[in-house]
Amino acid sequence: MNIANKDLNLLLFFHVLYQERNASQAAVRMSLSQPAMSHKLSKLRHDFGDPLFVRAPRGLAPTPRAHQLAPQVQKLVEDIETFYDQCEGRDFLARAERIHIYTTDYMEQILLPGLLPILRQEAPNLVLITHNTRGMLPREELEKGTCDLAIAGFYEQLPETFHQQRLLSEDFVVLAAADHPLLLQGLDLNGYLACEHVLTTLTGDLNGLVDRDLQRQGLARKVVAGLSSFLAPSRLIRGSDLLLTCLRSVGEEAVARDPELRLYPLPLALPRIDVMQIWHERTHSDRLRRWLRLKIHQHAQAVAGGHTMLDTAHD
Repeated sequence: MNIANKDLNLLLFFHVLYQERNASQAAVRMSLSQPAMSHKLSKLRHDFGDPLFVRAPRGLAPTPRAHQLAPQVQKLVEDIETFYDQCEGRDFLARAERIHIYTTDYMEQILLPGLLPILRQEAPNLVLITHNTRGMLPREELEKGTCDLAIAGFYEQLPETFHQQRLLSEDFVVLAAADHPLLLQGLDLNGYLACEHVLTTLTGDLNGLVDRDLQRQGLARKVVAGLSSFLAPSRLIRGSDLLLTCLRSVGEEAVARDPELRLYPLPLALPRIDVMQIWHERTHSDRLRRWLRLKIHQHAQAVAGGHTMLDTAHD
């Protein structure tokens, strides 16, 4: 095989498309028009003799061949990025700068314990400052430069001048006391609705994804408290009859911390939540911030790989 006949940019294209699972979002990240996007996808399919990505209800679904290729392509892309960093020098890592990240306490817990030591070692003059994103995209702050990066799972309808990258994809679980009297035989929808609930609300709105899904079924649950934190509600569950519907990593962290808590599958078919990092075009090419986004993505992928899967209520 003659590598001179191969378009190596297609590997980056595959990498981005595999991350995004959405042709429009991938096109924005790569600054491609829709016709150019379709042309590259056609060449990619021809090169590998496989459709690679097929249409799905929420975008694109990778084929088994794409899943097989993805880890190898990711490593190749990261190796090439490392190569160019070494060629260009790493003086940018010595810059003394403050970088402001708008996110949630949930993402602080997920990312910072493992990420901060890496940053301290490789970019010792870099200072991270996090702000509560309060349930909304900090659009004005990103545009003005007072926010460098926004990380959450609820940003929608991004302006054209914004870029995004998926960090994590998580499903929902239910957290309850291990001795909850109504759940001794497991958790079904009737039992779920018979219990009282606490939830996280960053805006004060108690009508979340769970409640909207129940409304479509002509059902409702009883919410007795809404808290402005993803982590604090789990503290209320121990020794109570309350339920908390939360992201899997939040529930797993709570159970690891407190053996008197237990996780159950959510008896509703909710879509997974994609946690994204968002940045403005003004910082897209800045080497320090590009490097930070890469480190955040790598660490998030490592965290995602370490999550356990909950198949039954007894796991």
